[in-house]
Amino acid sequence: MSGVLINLIIQVISGAVGGNVAAGAAKNIDLGTLGNTIAGAIGGGAGGQLLGMLIPLLANSGATPDIGSIIGQVAGGGVAGAVLTAIVGALKNRAA
Repeated sequence: MSGVLINLIIQVISGAVGGNVAAGAAKNIDLGTLGNTIAGAIGGGAGGQLLGMLIPLLANSGATPDIGSIIGQVAGGGVAGAVLTAIVGALKNRAA
């Protein structure tokens, strides 16, 4: 598998987890389990790719990614997923 695809998979999964953790920590931004997962996955994928462009160390596209880049992908995807879930949840609550 391509290193870019592996990075994207790690970011999307981390984003989904980050979105659910953020919604669990702050009930006022909760979108439901499916909504949190979708918003987090989108945020994790997009945010992780953006971080990969800004921080070249995180954009490891080699055939054998090292542990440092994997941890960076997990952290970046998780945080970006949590942030997007919080933004979408806040907008949803404001509109309601």
